[in-house]
Amino acid sequence: MTHIQKAGSFGLGDRTVKRLGYGAMQLAGPGVFGPPKDREMALTVLREAVFAGVDHIDTSDFYGPHVTNQLIREALRPYPDDLTIVTKIGARRGDDAAWIPAFTPEELTAQVHDNLRNLGLDALEVVNLRIIFGIHGPVEGSIEEQVTALAKLQEQGLVRHIGLSNATRTQIAEARRIVDIVCVQNHYNLVHRDDDRLIDELSAGGIAYVPFFPLGGFTPLQSATLSNVAARLDATPMQVALAWLLQRAPNILLIPGTSSVAHLRENLAAAELELPQDAVVELNGIAETAT
Repeated sequence: MTHIQKAGSFGLGDRTVKRLGYGAMQLAGPGVFGPPKDREMALTVLREAVFAGVDHIDTSDFYGPHVTNQLIREALRPYPDDLTIVTKIGARRGDDAAWIPAFTPEELTAQVHDNLRNLGLDALEVVNLRIIFGIHGPVEGSIEEQVTALAKLQEQGLVRHIGLSNATRTQIAEARRIVDIVCVQNHYNLVHRDDDRLIDELSAGGIAYVPFFPLGGFTPLQSATLSNVAARLDATPMQVALAWLLQRAPNILLIPGTSSVAHLRENLAAAELELPQDAVVELNGIAETAT
């Protein structure tokens, strides 16, 4: 079994989690909509992740919708004491699988209750506010009303910790004036490195940074340099990409997703891969070439 503790750990609110976790998004059907093609396999992947030592699972009730949360509840409840489930709110799904903003305080409150019900929890450990002023990346705009609504839910004991997703530095600063922010979940990987400065700022403040699409998302990372480094290290390109993120900064928490047990094990094995400095230099150059 892979020893994912070799990747280290970092604080997430008042918990400490291993830096290599699991993202449940791919357990839903195509386009993150509808039921999985193989329900039993989806349940097996979740159980295998926890068996391998994963103690941080990322999900949302708009995956499916409701599908991934219900799978998590069926596979893992009663939950291990050390398992931290992080969810996100801020959107809903249309009948045509569209992603629709659901950003009023009333909509956010309803989504928190949906997550509680479908996960079978009395309180949500971490809730990320997904900011969708822009679909393809962070866009400026005040989130005071939304963060205040989440802070009220926190006071009620329904939400323990609050994070942000798809956020700008200005929005993060605005939110932190209202409530403690324990994590930021933005698009970041070997090629997409807009948040380099932000990651270091958050690290200095003890705030976790959780890159989504760490392996490229719906368009997997492809690079001759990445493939060449992987071949030299007797690893897969995706393992190298994950290992690079783990070495990038100590506050980075990874949540690579998959609906395959074999792929899950491959991802978790990245915890045992230490990149030599010459490989890191080569990999750093990928972003420069891309731009």
